[in-house]
Amino acid sequence: MLDIFEIFGEFSYFGIFLVLIGVNASPILMPPSWIILTSFHLLDPSLNVVVLAMVGATGATIGRFTLKKISSLFRKFIGDEQKSNLDIIGDYLNRKKYGYIIASFLFGATPLPSNMLFIAYGLMRAKSIGIYVGFWFGRTISYVIMIYFGNAVLTPFLEIFEDRLTGILLIDGIGIGVIIIFASINWTVLITQRKIKFVKPKIWRL
Repeated sequence: MLDIFEIFGEFSYFGIFLVLIGVNASPILMPPSWIILTSFHLLDPSLNVVVLAMVGATGATIGRFTLKKISSLFRKFIGDEQKSNLDIIGDYLNRKKYGYIIASFLFGATPLPSNMLFIAYGLMRAKSIGIYVGFWFGRTISYVIMIYFGNAVLTPFLEIFEDRLTGILLIDGIGIGVIIIFASINWTVLITQRKIKFVKPKIWRL
């Protein structure tokens, strides 16, 4: 991993930008991008924190856009009931002026796994510029905070997951579970009656 930082670090902000696109275009098995940005800054403290955060957020947004496009191709494998549910929540967010902006901002500004959010957006065939605007601003803010605190945030996190692969797998597993639950919620009942009900959790139509 250190070799990757050194190679792309040679290209300064542009190299970091490329790394963030690649990491965020992948659905699973990638470390959180704030760890990558913080590591780049620790290796080269001369990098401006705000500029680094904005470059990282731009790369992350482009990467998530790519992930969303790829995810939309798998919609045909989803059961009809799940498709209907996803369309309902998509229509609901479309009717809300700031629905997509708020949802994306919350995922961008917090440690929540945004890869699964954009997979859900792809399966929903969501089309709104607010998806990317909210995510970019959320990511910029969170990156500035994470980079600024540097080791104070990074070291304890890595100590929790001494085996980094185990930590990544755990986070991805939680995210996949969230997507399954999300796709199995009866959104019609939740939106109209404020009650939580689930449809049969048959995600893939084989």
